[in-house]
Formats: sequence, structure tokens, C-alpha cells
Amino acid sequence: MDRGFIPVRAKLLEVAAFLDRVERHEVAGDFRCVALREAAALLGDGQPERARRILEKLSDPTTKPDRVSSGKAALGAWRPPAK
Repeated sequence: MDRGFIPVRAKLLEVAAFLDRVERHEVAGDFRCVALREAAALLGDGQPERARRILEKLSDPTTKPDRVSSGKAALGAWRPPAK
């Protein structure tokens, strides 16, 4: 606790500030912001393996490769296909 608390506190504040900014600029509905809020909810659920579950929440759950690559770099969160 003595060594780790302050750096983790700073990271948590950074996430909160980021969410405040995107909400102020009305882009909170972006799939990445939605995924980040859903992943952040796992922090306080009291269940084990938070890091694994957060990474899974942000990752592509599909098992089959796309027929054609979009050519885009990683986005940091999975975007469900348009319906």
C-alpha cells in the first residue's frame, strides 16, 4: 500500500478526468468510451481477476478472422459490427 497507492490514485484520477472531458465534448457515446465505462464498473464489483475481466471486456470476443482487413490499427476497444 505504501508504495503503490499514490501512483494508482493518480491513474484513477486520470481516467476520471478523461471521462469528464469526453462527456463535455459530447462524445461519451463513442464505442471506446462506452467500453471504458463498462470496464471501469468491474473495478468495484468485488469479484476476483479484475485485470483479466477488464482486458476481456475491451478485447474482440470473436473467434473467426474478418474476410477483409479494415487496415486500421488497434483501437483499444472492440467495436461491435454495425447492425
